[in-house]
Amino acid sequence: MLGSFVLSSGFYDAYFRKASLVRELIREDFRKAFDEVNIIVTPTAPSVAWKIAEKVDDPLKMYLSDIFTVNASLAGLPGLTLPVGYSLPEDGGTIELPVGLQILGPLL
Repeated sequence: MLGSFVLSSGFYDAYFRKASLVRELIREDFRKAFDEVNIIVTPTAPSVAWKIAEKVDDPLKMYLSDIFTVNASLAGLPGLTLPVGYSLPEDGGTIELPVGLQILGPLL
């Protein structure tokens, strides 16, 4: 329902139009980057994976865990995320947790 409300004609300029303009700025930044490079390699997440139910009390950390993958979706770029290894958790635990790598390509 909220999506329908925001997309209604009275709110088009206030929300959808501005969001579309920001999305185009992001696309343009990626176009410029791909003029210089063939691919962009980034981490998938800002930290290693967390243990089950570890972040349920911190919704912001849960939200930010996939922040690096949002740009590809906004720009409409092809992307691939791969597991590339293991690392010890930030809290100094001894159980190794998976680490992901993201590869982004240009829109052809």
